[in-house]
Amino acid sequence: MKKDDLVEALYKGAQLPTKKQAGEIVEWFFDTITDTLKKGEEVGITGFGTFKVMKRAARVGRNPKTGEKIQIKASNSPKFKAGSLLRAAVK
Repeated sequence: MKKDDLVEALYKGAQLPTKKQAGEIVEWFFDTITDTLKKGEEVGITGFGTFKVMKRAARVGRNPKTGEKIQIKASNSPKFKAGSLLRAAVK
């Protein structure tokens, strides 16, 4: 399922007057999750899962072509952990 499919499902399922409204709701939802993660906070949706930011430490890596060692900077990465209801539904 892609974002357009999600908009379509929301439009039909919630019986919204326009697809544009459904699209704005989907964008708002994703923007809210993104903004919350930028602040370093978690987003937990009971039964569905939890979005959080994982901090990755700086480390030494290796260039696969040359074998040369390179320094990889510390970074933040989003992570999703599925909730129990979602895991059970997918089994």
